[in-house]
Amino acid sequence: MDLSHILLLLVAGVAAGTVNAIAGGGSLITFPSLIATGLPTVDANVTNSVSVFPGYVSSVAGSRVDLAGQGRRVRAIIPTSIVGSAAGCALLLLTPGRVFEIVVPFLVLGAAATLAFQDRLRGLVGHPRHMSARRAAVTLQVVVFVGAIYGGYFGAALGVMYVAALALILDEPLKRINALKNVLSAAVGLVTVVVFAIFANVHWGAVLVLAPATVVGGYAGAKLARRLPARVLRYLIVTFGTVIGLILLYRAVR
Repeated sequence: MDLSHILLLLVAGVAAGTVNAIAGGGSLITFPSLIATGLPTVDANVTNSVSVFPGYVSSVAGSRVDLAGQGRRVRAIIPTSIVGSAAGCALLLLTPGRVFEIVVPFLVLGAAATLAFQDRLRGLVGHPRHMSARRAAVTLQVVVFVGAIYGGYFGAALGVMYVAALALILDEPLKRINALKNVLSAAVGLVTVVVFAIFANVHWGAVLVLAPATVVGGYAGAKLARRLPARVLRYLIVTFGTVIGLILLYRAVR
């Protein structure tokens, strides 16, 4: 990498860490940036997954206040997240990705729409407080597992999808749901780091540049997310999700 590549990755890392903490989708900043430095697509994807993990961890640290009282819930879903993300990593390394590339944009756009029309959808599926404890627990595990598979495979807009789904099934303020999303993203990120470090072609020079930058952005973004009103936070997440989905759709069909 030359100096221009290093500067590009530093800026992309800070921006991606901030976006991931607020809404998710930061990988769509770092992933194209890695490709711009000359990395092949698959190598850029796995390098990106390893690079953004420290930013997820710093996001958790920045949002720890909103995790208060959620320890039992976190302990219940972390194992599911680990298993799902490992399955997603296996899909990436062992199968062709064309079909998934076509499906992903619609998943992201669907997630953004789900969050945008959350109140109307709750009228159809029922408010979280009206769910039985068993139904809520099972639904939460399914959502976490499916999201983790996606996160292990590609991961862009994972936060958008998690926030949208969790907001339907948890009777919690959006800030606390966003904090839980940060924990899940970090768990998925940890698995991808381990798997890709062992089995994939990670460009460690790029990681050394990107990772510290995502830490700075992740911590700052989490602090910013805590200060934003719920309506503004929802608007930002829906906007990010819609833009990301359209970008992915364009890439899939071009």
